[in-house]
Amino acid sequence: MATIDNTPIALLGGTFDPVHFGHLRLADEVRRALGLPELRLVPAGDPPHRDGPRASAAHRLAMLRIGVAGFPGLVADDRELRRGGKSYTVLTLEELRHAFPARPLWLVLGADAFRGLPAWHRWREIFTLAHVVVVARPGVALDAVLPAPLAEEWLRRHTPAPALLFDTPAGRIFVQPVTPHAIAATAIRNSLAGNRDMDNLAQLLPPGVLAYIEQHHLYLPPTDAT
Repeated sequence: MATIDNTPIALLGGTFDPVHFGHLRLADEVRRALGLPELRLVPAGDPPHRDGPRASAAHRLAMLRIGVAGFPGLVADDRELRRGGKSYTVLTLEELRHAFPARPLWLVLGADAFRGLPAWHRWREIFTLAHVVVVARPGVALDAVLPAPLAEEWLRRHTPAPALLFDTPAGRIFVQPVTPHAIAATAIRNSLAGNRDMDNLAQLLPPGVLAYIEQHHLYLPPTDAT
């Protein structure tokens, strides 16, 4: 008799423009804390809730693959780049649910992204497709600052027991405290554009990612037409 694989499929989305230690260390901490063999980082092709990425999809994926290579258990997943169109999370979860009908799906979200969930495309359906793992600074009381529609879902779905995320395929909300990492991709891009704080950037980006950026002259300011 074939063994049924009930290992969770965990996803962390973002533009990763560029991927930095804030992304990688957070993902690694969540993976370790929850005992996951793998956590997939999914770069958005065309993010619906923010400006388009500065670097191309190909460059962002290449940097992400370089970055995750230094963190066992982290994997770059390019499905949203291959799919094209707006990178709606619900479509990604539908694709995975179709491929893996019984396996638990976990969507890992930062606290700010979770609070903004009611603005997402078909957001309520996300809970029918996956569990939501909210990463937050220790001591943050998320339920005190949620918009009303999301607060209703919180009351129905929140669990303090991570075992339920392994035993059921979808529908729960779990909060995983994580170490804060004060690293912002916008500040990194600004530093690169001005050729500033290069020593500091070496502390924020994996060496291979920084070398790739320099090799391909990414995030430089646009040159004036002559």
